Amino acid sequence: MSSVPGGKPLPVRKPLPYRRVTVLGAAGGIGQPLSMLLKLNPLVSKLSLYDIAGTPGVATDLSHINTRTEVHGFAGDDQLKDALKDADLVIIPAGVPRKPGMTRDELFDINAGIVKKLVQAIAKHCPFALINMISNPVNSTVPIAAEVLKVEGTYDHTRLFGVTTLDVVRARTFYAKAKNLPIEDVDVPVVGGHAGKTILPLFSQATPQVPLSKEEVEELTRKTQDGGTEVVQAKAGKGSATLSMAYAAALFAESCLKAMNGEPNIIECAYVGSSVTDYPFFASKVELGKHGMVKALELGPISKYEQTCLDEMKDELMGSIDKGVAYVHNTESEKIIESLK
Repeated sequence: MSSVPGGKPLPVRKPLPYRRVTVLGAAGGIGQPLSMLLKLNPLVSKLSLYDIAGTPGVATDLSHINTRTEVHGFAGDDQLKDALKDADLVIIPAGVPRKPGMTRDELFDINAGIVKKLVQAIAKHCPFALINMISNPVNSTVPIAAEVLKVEGTYDHTRLFGVTTLDVVRARTFYAKAKNLPIEDVDVPVVGGHAGKTILPLFSQATPQVPLSKEEVEELTRKTQDGGTEVVQAKAGKGSATLSMAYAAALFAESCLKAMNGEPNIIECAYVGSSVTDYPFFASKVELGKHGMVKALELGPISKYEQTCLDEMKDELMGSIDKGVAYVHNTESEKIIESLK
């Protein structure tokens, strides 16, 4: 024990279990604020930042923040291996953002190639790391990642997560504001996918539970589904949801880190491979553990309106999943990857 002059002995602070986190796409609009939030997280011991360019500067900037997390910057294909070495958690915000009038699905051709290349590297250099996928369209990029990992012989559905936390954050915010509730007490599970009508907030399961009219439920659902578009339009061509996405990604990453360190009863919504529904990938509540997902939780009772929304998302969600799976086995994808080098 240490002590101050003339004072009582001070207890020795036990070191926290530290983890190594890698951010792929760290110099971008989401990557930079996300990296800063991770630098402030005491559960992160080493933070590796990777992008095609600019990351050494981002890393140097963040390294001046007086927390114990070590920060290292890596750039270019030659340094991807070093960025991934010994990573416990890999977060992927890499890719181009949406522009006004652009849907998440229109990002597919570019971002799919980036994701495929990065996941191939993860399979080779840190095959047991948890993967948090942010790159849009998540409904397709998670299936792409799964197929790549299958090809590489390292797929484990319990370690691959599509980060849908921003949908939960938005649903909580809009619900609390609409009903004048203390925001810190509010929770709203969001299931389905991470684009348009595949985003389904379950206000019937919200806590605290307060009465909502049919019109209120429909309006809050629409507002949650259109949250990303609202930001794109408000930024008038100068970006998409970067700060709120970084915040949401940091929340989910922290839950993963806590669970990896043995903290029990960590429940988050995420887009994962599961058998909760007939979809091979579906966003629902999942229990996190030391090695990833312990289990995906059943949907539970939902309202008639929510069941209708669930039925109506089928074609769009399955189409996005099938498109991602097919992409990995399409030789044309190799041309896109080559064009990115």
